[in-house]
Amino acid sequence: MAFFSTELVPGVGFGKTSTGIVGLPVDPEACSKIVTKYQALLDRMAASDLPETAQYRVDVEKIARYRIKIATEHADDPDLVEELCQCGQVEELVQQADDEMMVLDMYLKERLWEEIDYDVDVEIEYNPDPSKDSEGLDDDEEEASPSK
Repeated sequence: MAFFSTELVPGVGFGKTSTGIVGLPVDPEACSKIVTKYQALLDRMAASDLPETAQYRVDVEKIARYRIKIATEHADDPDLVEELCQCGQVEELVQQADDEMMVLDMYLKERLWEEIDYDVDVEIEYNPDPSKDSEGLDDDEEEASPSK
């Protein structure tokens, strides 16, 4: 009697025997838990007085909706869910949802969105190659050049 319509491959998908992470067991129901837990995050934010325009809420909603969509569309392929989410194994995504719920509870309790000054101009210095210093020299080039 076969339980699966496809052949199980040890270590892959539903044939996965270990996450390789101490304390994080394989969870064959991880995809459905992703949907449930991220929906709980969305519901918690919707029921709160956290403004819809708060950047934290905007970001968490985008991540949650994306992960729900992927886990729903590919519920039978946890490897594809991992590949599309690019944030670890499905078991880690479940853990991330639990962690985010704790952060959200703290954020709501402390009303942290009220502490952000949105009128401050933020200056961001972008360096596409952090191995080069402000003069464009590579660290290795400096070491190789003779001392003056």
